[in-house]
Amino acid sequence: MPLLTRRAFLSTAAVAAQTRRKQPPNFVFIMADDMGVFDLGCYGQKLIRTPNIDRLASEGMRFTDCYSGATVCAPSRSVLMTGQHTGHTTVRWNASVRTGGRVALKADDLTIAQVLKGPEWRDAFDDTRGYATAIFGKWGLGEPDTTGLPNDHGFDEWYGFLNQQHAHSHYPKYLWRNKTRETIHGNLNDQRREYASDLFCREALHFIDRHRYDPFFLYFTPTVPHAKFEAPELGGYAKENWPDDAKNYAAMVTRMDSYVGRIMAKLKECGLDDNTLVFFTSDNGGTFEYKPFGTMGPLRDRKGAAYEGGTRVPMIARWNGKIKAGSVSDFPWTFYDVLPTLADLADVRGIPNNVDGISVAPTLFGKTQDPNRPLYWESFGGKEGFHQSVRRGRWKAVRHGLDGPLELYDLTADAGEARNVAAANADVVKKIEAYLAGCRTDAVEYPVARRRR
Repeated sequence: MPLLTRRAFLSTAAVAAQTRRKQPPNFVFIMADDMGVFDLGCYGQKLIRTPNIDRLASEGMRFTDCYSGATVCAPSRSVLMTGQHTGHTTVRWNASVRTGGRVALKADDLTIAQVLKGPEWRDAFDDTRGYATAIFGKWGLGEPDTTGLPNDHGFDEWYGFLNQQHAHSHYPKYLWRNKTRETIHGNLNDQRREYASDLFCREALHFIDRHRYDPFFLYFTPTVPHAKFEAPELGGYAKENWPDDAKNYAAMVTRMDSYVGRIMAKLKECGLDDNTLVFFTSDNGGTFEYKPFGTMGPLRDRKGAAYEGGTRVPMIARWNGKIKAGSVSDFPWTFYDVLPTLADLADVRGIPNNVDGISVAPTLFGKTQDPNRPLYWESFGGKEGFHQSVRRGRWKAVRHGLDGPLELYDLTADAGEARNVAAANADVVKKIEAYLAGCRTDAVEYPVARRRR
C-alpha cells in the first residue's frame, strides 16, 4: 500500500474508532401494565414463570425500593416522560378532577424523547440526527387532535393505544400508527386473531433491526397483565387448579416475560448487547389478588392507594459490562429520576430546569447516593380522596387531604405500614410537613380544597 494511501487509511480508521468510542448508549425502557413486584421469580414468585426477566436481573441490578411515578396509569407515565413528580407534572390523575375528561400533555411539556433528540446531544456526539425514538404500546397522555400526541413530543415512531380505557381491550379493532387510526382487520366481526401486545413486540423488534446503527430510545409499553384478564393461550397453566382469571393472569405475565426474551435476543443478534441499557418495570402497584400468587407480598394495599402497594414496583437495570451482574440495591428512587438519568448517560447537557428528579447513574455503577432524599406522590381517587405520600429514607408518610394529620411508618421495621409511629417521631413529622408545604403547585384540572376550620 502506498504511504499516502496507508496514512489516509489509518486516519480513516482512527476517526471510525473515535466515533465508536463516542457512540452513546441505546436505551430500552420496558414497562408492564399493573404488574406487581412479587409477580416475578427474581422477587420471590414461585408459581408464575418469568425466566427471561429473572435472567435480566441475574445479569444486571435488581432494585428492592423503586417506585412508579403515581398510583395509577396516566399520571405515572406523565411523571416518567417529564421528569416531574405528581405535584408538578401536567397529567396528575387518569382524568380531570374538575371536568372528568382526559388531560393531555401541554405543547411545551418536554419529554425524555425530546431531551434525547435535542441540540445538546448533537454538540456532544458530533452527529446531526440525535436519538431515534419510538413508543409501542400504551401512551395515555393525549387524545386525538390534542397537544399530547407522542409524535409531537419527540417520538419518531408511535404505534398503540392513545386512551388507557381503549387499552383495556387486548383484541382492539383499531390502533394508532403515528397520527393515523389503523384498523386491525383480524379483530373485526368479533374475531380475536391479533393480540395487541404481540403487535407491539413485533414493532419493537423491527425498530431495533432498523436502527442497529443509530443510537436509539425504545419505550416499550405493552398492556399485559392489565385487566381484562385474557391471554391468547394458557400454556402450562391450563392444567392448574386455579380460577380462570388466575390462569389468564399468569399466562399474561409469562407472555410479558417472552417479550423481554425476544428483545434481548434481538439486541444480541444486532451486536448491541454491550451498548444498550435495558430497564424493566411496571407502571404502578399491582392489582391481582389471587392469594397464592402474593402479587403485593407484604405491602399494604394496591394500585390507586397512597401506601406502598400503590407505588412500589419492580425495577431491573441491565447493561452488559457496565452494571454489576447479580447486584441488588435498596436505594429509593422513582420514575421522575429516569429522564435525568438517561440524559446523564447520553451526556446531554441543559435538561429542563423544572425536572424534579436526579440522575441515579452513580447507583447503577455501584456508587453511593443519599438515600434520604424525599420522594413525593399525590393521588385523587378511591375511598381516600386526595392524598399525599412521601418516602424519606426509612420513613414513609401519608396524608389524606392537604391539612390532614400525617401518618408515619418505619419501612425498615414495618414494610406493611401497619403501625403509625408519628406520635413517637415528632421531629421526623415536622421535617416532612415542612417539605410538603412547598412540594406542589396548584393545577386547574386538579383542584384540592382545604377543610374549613
